[in-house]
Amino acid sequence: MAQLVLRVYQGLMFLSCLSMVAAFGTVLLGVVARQAQWDIPGLDAYAGYAIACALFLALPSTLRHGEHIRVTLLLDRVPGRVRAALESAALVIGLGIALAMAWYAVRLVWVSWVTHDISPGADVTPLWIPQIGMALGCAGFALSFAHALLLRCQGGHFIVVGAQAARTE
Repeated sequence: MAQLVLRVYQGLMFLSCLSMVAAFGTVLLGVVARQAQWDIPGLDAYAGYAIACALFLALPSTLRHGEHIRVTLLLDRVPGRVRAALESAALVIGLGIALAMAWYAVRLVWVSWVTHDISPGADVTPLWIPQIGMALGCAGFALSFAHALLLRCQGGHFIVVGAQAARTE
């Protein structure tokens, strides 16, 4: 089961990478179109959709690799048992927030589908299409928090700590 979940994270990251390539392609096409004096309606909206999809689809892998902001100022100064309790509480709260995000993102896609909601821009795209990436990313994010909490309860570690774990930015 753990391998399946890790493959889901990899699949979502792959889709995120494809979204970034699509964003790059649409921006590049927009530059070329401007230089050639072509009018391609809605191109900016498509670039925005691709960037939003890339952001949301990358959430689970970003959590897995510890790249989300974690405030360890307090955690580094408390005893081990208190730290474990605080980390578990943070994971429970994070799971709750991620589940709410996933619920409302999926609901938004469904409402957009049922009401035939379209983009108000020049692209006139049915909004449920770009919203699918957000819903998948939010569902994956909730899955990653649940996975992290399960591993924490089993005494394992969810976040993969690399050689640059102590870096400051």
